[in-house]
Amino acid sequence: MKLFVLVTLNGLTLAGLYFLVASGFTLIFGLLRTLNLAHGAIFLLGGYIGFSVAEVTGSWTLALVGGSLASAAVGTAVYLLLLGRHAGDVLQQALLSIGVSIVLADQILAVWGGQTYQIDPPEGIDVLLPLPLVRAYPFLRLSMLLAALIVGVALWLLLNRTRFGLRIRAGVEDRQMLSAMGVDVPQLFLGVVIVGSALAGAAGVVAATILSLSPGEDVHFLLASLIVVIVGGMGSVSGAALGAVLVALIEQYGSVYFPTYSVVLTFLLMAVMLALRPQGLRKVGT
Repeated sequence: MKLFVLVTLNGLTLAGLYFLVASGFTLIFGLLRTLNLAHGAIFLLGGYIGFSVAEVTGSWTLALVGGSLASAAVGTAVYLLLLGRHAGDVLQQALLSIGVSIVLADQILAVWGGQTYQIDPPEGIDVLLPLPLVRAYPFLRLSMLLAALIVGVALWLLLNRTRFGLRIRAGVEDRQMLSAMGVDVPQLFLGVVIVGSALAGAAGVVAATILSLSPGEDVHFLLASLIVVIVGGMGSVSGAALGAVLVALIEQYGSVYFPTYSVVLTFLLMAVMLALRPQGLRKVGT
């Protein structure tokens, strides 16, 4: 029983991290129909930039800000210079973003090398919290889950309870009509790219704090984000949250109880969803 509870807690906290990465991906891919396969590399770059900022300043908060801003800048540049110029052409976007991903991964390797890095957590939260059944659990991981919940609620409110979110959803449905009403649609969509890329950078800093950073993590988190978005439904924040929980729990249960098939189980979930409910668990904008 103790092992089951511990694995469940690990799965839920990992789901928080997957949601932070996938929420940015689902905003850009699901809402704007812009396929950015460099999202994993942008996530990893944010983590490394955050690590360097933390080394220089000793501040975790500045590391979070630095990583988010760097990822937002790179994501915006990729969108303006490459992906935005091929709107509606998914194949071109896929090829271009894969190229960007390879270049970014090589540059990260050249600057930071192949070592594994970790950012020191903020003071006061790197403690063990007494819990029933498992005796104690890292408060740091629970804090990440709480942060993911706050981000999820904030994004849902932004999309469903603000004029900005209303315009985004209207632009997805009928871009020409929204433009005829005087709304600057390209600037509106650019705002979504900035938010989505900044979330990837923030997730990179959180991942470097909870886990660690090393070359190859970009591919891992990109695949996880893709599965989360496919399972949850493209363009849905609540769907991304549900998908993140399912993927993370299956991954954790599989690694403990079925270690031989742990990777297969995750892809099996995606295959079942594509066969039974290809639109995902939730619809766009929910």
